[in-house]
Amino acid sequence: MLEVYIDGASAGDLGPSGAGIYIKGPNLQETYKIPLGSMNNHEAEFQALVKALEICFEKGYKSVSFRTDSQAVERAVEKRFAKKEPFASLLQTALHYIDQLDLFFIKWIPAKENQKADQLAKEAIRLNG
Repeated sequence: MLEVYIDGASAGDLGPSGAGIYIKGPNLQETYKIPLGSMNNHEAEFQALVKALEICFEKGYKSVSFRTDSQAVERAVEKRFAKKEPFASLLQTALHYIDQLDLFFIKWIPAKENQKADQLAKEAIRLNG
């Protein structure tokens, strides 16, 4: 089973944002820095979830354990519900991918355990054009 660490970051309440994704498994380490345009931090966190799921889907990774330092993302996925937009739409997109996986887990972790994804997300902010 692959471990997928995700994080979203935003420079300001509504500013340049990025997603950081770190995937590791036996004989595998992949990093992704994805610029997201302008949004707030919570939206960037949900976007990071969707982008990571898209990567897993494209690469054929079917058994994944996600790690996030966003309690909002973890709770939304576990409850399969988000009240406000754009989170509700992003969650529905995520669930579309999750439901096609053989195994999917998501776990909240403290930020100090998510430093690799956090660093990638911050670097992704600078990639916005």
